[in-house]
Amino acid sequence: MTYKWNYLPITPEQTEASLRLAKQLGISPILGRLLVERGIMTVAEARTFFRPQLPDLHDPFLMKDMDVAVDRLNKAMGRKERILIYGDYDVDGTTAVALVYKFIQQFYSNIDYYIPDRYDEGYGVSFKGVDYAEMTGVKLVIVLDCGIKAVEEVAYAKRKGIDFIICDHHVPDDELPQAAAILNAKCPGNTYPYEHLSGCGVGFKFMQAFAKSNGIGFHRLIPLLDLVAVSIASDIVPIMGENRILAYHGLKQINSNPSVGLKAIIDVCGLSDREITVSDIVFKIGPRINASGRIQNGKEAVDLLIEKDFSSALAKAGHINQYNETRKDLDKNMTEEANRIVAGLENFADRHSIVLFNEAWHKGVIGIVASRLTEIYYRPAVVLTRTSDMATGSARSVSGFDIYKAIEYCRDLLESFGGHTYAAGLSMKVENVPAFARRFEEFVARNILPEQMSAVIDINAEIDFKDITAKFFNDLKKFNPFGPENVKPVFCTHHVYDYGTSKVVGRGQEHIKLELVDNKSNNVMNGIAFGQSSHVRYIKTKRSFDICYTIEENTHKRGEVQLQIEDIKPN
Repeated sequence: MTYKWNYLPITPEQTEASLRLAKQLGISPILGRLLVERGIMTVAEARTFFRPQLPDLHDPFLMKDMDVAVDRLNKAMGRKERILIYGDYDVDGTTAVALVYKFIQQFYSNIDYYIPDRYDEGYGVSFKGVDYAEMTGVKLVIVLDCGIKAVEEVAYAKRKGIDFIICDHHVPDDELPQAAAILNAKCPGNTYPYEHLSGCGVGFKFMQAFAKSNGIGFHRLIPLLDLVAVSIASDIVPIMGENRILAYHGLKQINSNPSVGLKAIIDVCGLSDREITVSDIVFKIGPRINASGRIQNGKEAVDLLIEKDFSSALAKAGHINQYNETRKDLDKNMTEEANRIVAGLENFADRHSIVLFNEAWHKGVIGIVASRLTEIYYRPAVVLTRTSDMATGSARSVSGFDIYKAIEYCRDLLESFGGHTYAAGLSMKVENVPAFARRFEEFVARNILPEQMSAVIDINAEIDFKDITAKFFNDLKKFNPFGPENVKPVFCTHHVYDYGTSKVVGRGQEHIKLELVDNKSNNVMNGIAFGQSSHVRYIKTKRSFDICYTIEENTHKRGEVQLQIEDIKPN
């Protein structure tokens, strides 16, 4: 892979502000620049950023319909009505259901939960789910991380005397369902100050409002923040604003006192003896929770997340871990097959998007395959399979390109669609797939920027090894948790040399373990370059080269700095 290094520009005004901030806060000017790049211009804003406080969460009643939703829930409990907590089968949906169910269950017992089957019912509120609610005597459904487009299903429920409270964060259509209340900061006319909550985050705000209306102390909600952090990291929502507060305190909860179910997953992942980070959630914890809905049924993930007995939780986590192994095999085989199809496409170099349809592909893994294709080819990708007489699939985007708008442009060819900027789901008649592929390509070609279709590494600052002091590293750690809109900073250092001890490592000798020096200090820096062993021959010539990298803590030697090298450029 040949990367272009993009040095992020900074204006004279930003330079001045970053130097002023650095002096006032007693931090490196390099870190002052990182703050300014994130829109943080004052000491007060920096302190809020470095030390997110739970009292700074927004009043949940600022959200449109929140008072109506709380009133309807209170009435249901007062009337002893049966309540069903209903959610999507992915990480965001299952954590949301677990959170709301666990909180309400402390005060009310006539409650149940439901996760639709990915294969039998598909995404969102289903008629089968409404029938289940009617059959079990449910009068109120609280739906999480979906429902904003369930116009017909909610009308069907209403005819059966069942009310809905919709807690969603996906982009709504012009017509909204006739629910008792809709909690979604993306809805027109919403006055809530933050619109990037995860689905689980919306559920948390609902429970915060419910607690407030019933005189229940906020401290009762804090143990649920571990689930919110998992949803924020897994659903790739911005980790700034209110999400930063929730993720920061959620990670504290995961690392100090996680729920029994999450503790079991942490053990199964082999993470129990180290500090859990956003990356651990994204690459280890989240995929295991997701695997339940991909391979079997998402309800098993909720069963685990609400479990109170640790030995039972470990057994359930073991099952989910097996699903994840199955998922990895399917993922590998389908990605290889998708790559072969792409290799055979005519004029692929001139295309701006990828749309693949294979009737035999496993529905539970197509979203992952779409993600793999965007990572390999730097193009928005839609991967479709056949479900009954429909082509259903998932779409994933490249950085900065709104794939939801591209799909919306093709809406007359679709039976249903939903999602947000970087990920969406869609279904259409099989015969519409060729027309969809043409129209989708037309929109992408007109709107995507050339730099969004190439391998680019954004570099925040050029530094020398002498800048990487213990204080610099400790101050940098205060920027955690990292994620969208607060991405982990990438630094570059020019003219570095092998100290003489660098070597290839890994089962297939594919990585390089490096010990490096530059010509401006005596610091010897440890580094790891994954999948870059092709550079080792050059490195061993003792000639200089440039590196770009993130700065990490060595997981095997706590407190020791290690460079995770993203790219190497020989001079």
